[in-house]
Amino acid sequence: MVADMGMSMNAGTSDYLKKYPERRISFFQSSYIVGVSFAAGIGGLLFGYDTGVISGALLYINEEFEYVKKSYLLQEIIVSMALVGAIFGAAIGGYINDVFGRRIATIIADLSFIIGSMIMAFAPNPMLIIVGRFLVGLGVGFASITAPLYIAEVSPSEIRGGLVSANCLMITGGQFLSYVINYGLTRVPGTWRWMLGLAATPALIQLVLMMFLPESPRWLYHKNRKEEATTVLSKIYPSPRLGDEIAILEDHLEKESKNKVKVKFSDVFKLKEIRLAFICGAGLQAFQQFVGISVIMYYSPIIIQMAGFKSNESALFLSLVVSALNAASTILGIYLIDIAGRKKLVIGSLSGVVGALILLSVSCIIIGNGNKRQVFGWLAIAGLGVYILFFAPGMGPVPWTLNSEIYPEEYRGLCAGMSATVNWISSVIMSTSFLSMAEGIGLGQSFLILLGVAVLAIVFVIIYMPETKGLTFEEVADIWNQRAYGKDKNIESIIEKASA
Repeated sequence: MVADMGMSMNAGTSDYLKKYPERRISFFQSSYIVGVSFAAGIGGLLFGYDTGVISGALLYINEEFEYVKKSYLLQEIIVSMALVGAIFGAAIGGYINDVFGRRIATIIADLSFIIGSMIMAFAPNPMLIIVGRFLVGLGVGFASITAPLYIAEVSPSEIRGGLVSANCLMITGGQFLSYVINYGLTRVPGTWRWMLGLAATPALIQLVLMMFLPESPRWLYHKNRKEEATTVLSKIYPSPRLGDEIAILEDHLEKESKNKVKVKFSDVFKLKEIRLAFICGAGLQAFQQFVGISVIMYYSPIIIQMAGFKSNESALFLSLVVSALNAASTILGIYLIDIAGRKKLVIGSLSGVVGALILLSVSCIIIGNGNKRQVFGWLAIAGLGVYILFFAPGMGPVPWTLNSEIYPEEYRGLCAGMSATVNWISSVIMSTSFLSMAEGIGLGQSFLILLGVAVLAIVFVIIYMPETKGLTFEEVADIWNQRAYGKDKNIESIIEKASA
């Protein structure tokens, strides 16, 4: 059926769904899609929990190990070692996803979470905490690629953005859960051990669920396992749309087989359309971190203490409120991403971040100059809240959503892994430098630097980022072809050029 429609009428496109509105799939219409997305999204929950829990655990690690408390460098190493692990996990994860599939990559991530969490829970010294943080970081790196890829590839195009963004809700939900647990464990003996060790529980749950979940149908078709792919697709799409979706995959596989494409790392930089897509995806991932989200989530209790709220309980409680705003605002992003679109959402998000950073920098500069009036401390807390309210719906989910949909099938795992690696490298830079920078030039002045980066990020989005709302993967690939070679030129396919 789809072969007779032309590219503009591919299954899942806006024209196709206008002609056949009864074939549109709504967000909660299929319990199967929601169930698979939820199970895959546990990786996002682990991602969020392990990145958020250290902010509270570090306060109690400092109390148990005096030499950690006296060294900002050692504190930054403990925080950032998970991010170093995530760099390796993201770099390896793209290869694992492409070769062995999304399920195996998820299982590897779960094992890393479980082993790393147990090592930290029983660590007798900070060195073993650092080892455990590296292992959970490996799991975070795998999960940051695999969960959005898996969800995107089992999702109909009309709800893909919302479902991938729901994974970001799991991330922010995991961060919120970590703050709830941190606050709830403040008076429990062995506080930080419980905080860090509890991550093993959701990892174990996901490990069991993955034994029963299917592989991504797109990956299966790409590996010429058509019967298995069709079985999975039949649970996602009812007839007759099922036939149209299979026809698209069949056409794609025939082109690939005909041209015998071999994906190479150098193609990402050699092929212009892939290079443009990677610049967009990796650029968004870098800006997500350089506008300061890692700083806010990892160090919010310490920032709050710098703003004048000295007790651990007060700092953790106010951090819990900030984290709750993060999770709640992500829900708004899920609603808006397939309505307003990715680009408008990001520009609005970054504009709010700019305003929040102005408030944060001004209030913290005043506090740093010796003004101890508590009103300025509350203004700094308000700045943190406004930052999260605007960051979470846009710059939180959109870079990960775009990273799962802007690359063609052959390069999706490779490029998604490379872009995620950029994210984690950027996060390491931020988490290992911010406390030292704040100590050197002042907290408010450090936020001024983030303000400048946020303005640059708006310019980048306006210039480089396309709108992908409601488009099929094939239509998104056409966007990069047109940007690379022009709309009116005879464009060779990616596969044809790669095999030349």
